[in-house]
Amino acid sequence: MLKPVLLMLLATGPASAADDLVLGRDTYHGGCAACHGAEAKGDGPMSSLISLPVPDLTRIAARNGGEFPWLKIVHIIDGRTGLRGHGGPMPLFGALFAGDTKAADAPDGSPVITSARVLAVTDYLASIQVAE
Repeated sequence: MLKPVLLMLLATGPASAADDLVLGRDTYHGGCAACHGAEAKGDGPMSSLISLPVPDLTRIAARNGGEFPWLKIVHIIDGRTGLRGHGGPMPLFGALFAGDTKAADAPDGSPVITSARVLAVTDYLASIQVAE
C-alpha cells in the first residue's frame, strides 16, 4: 500500500525524503490540524464547529480499497478538486501553500506540478495511513 510512496520518497534521496516528510508534518500541523486533529483522526479543536463530519485522514487508503489516492489528494489540497465540507475548493490556507512550485511524478507515473508544500503534505498523509 505505501510501497509506491516510499519508493518515490527514497528516489529523491534519504535527506530529501526525510526533509519532505518533516515539511509535510509541519505544514499539516500549521494548516490542517485545527480541524483534522494533531493525529489526523478528524478530531481537531475546530471540528465541533463544522457542520459536516471531519474525516479521519489516517484512513484515506482504507476508504479507497487499501490504495492511497496520491494524485487525488494533491488535487484536493491544491484546489483542483472542490470539497463540500470546505465550502468550495481547497486550500483555505492559500498563502500557506503558495510558491515553491515543484514538478513530481505521482506513484502511477502521472506528472504533477504544484507547490512543494502540497507534495510534502500529501507524502506525509500517505506515511501515516493505518491498516484497515
